[in-house]
Amino acid sequence: MNEEVVTVAAGAEELGFVVGAVGAAGMFSLLIVIVWQVAATWRARMLAARDRQYQELAERYARLLEDTVELQRRTVDEQRQLLDELTQTRLAVGSMEKMMREIE
Repeated sequence: MNEEVVTVAAGAEELGFVVGAVGAAGMFSLLIVIVWQVAATWRARMLAARDRQYQELAERYARLLEDTVELQRRTVDEQRQLLDELTQTRLAVGSMEKMMREIE
């Protein structure tokens, strides 16, 4: 009978070891899953923030491009005005030279 008690006790110790090992493996697995999910969430937030920054940068670039096009349009208009004024000035100077020659 003592042998049966010792055998049962030894079996209980082995069973306790197995249960402890399975419990420890379960805890490690749970910790790994938690760390994995936290890392995935952090990465997703970083990607979302980067996407937001890219979107803001694209919007800023579009505004700058519109401003540049508007400035170029204004510059072209101003150059046309200056060309018209220069043409008128040349005509006026030419007519003044002609008049001065006639006076001499």
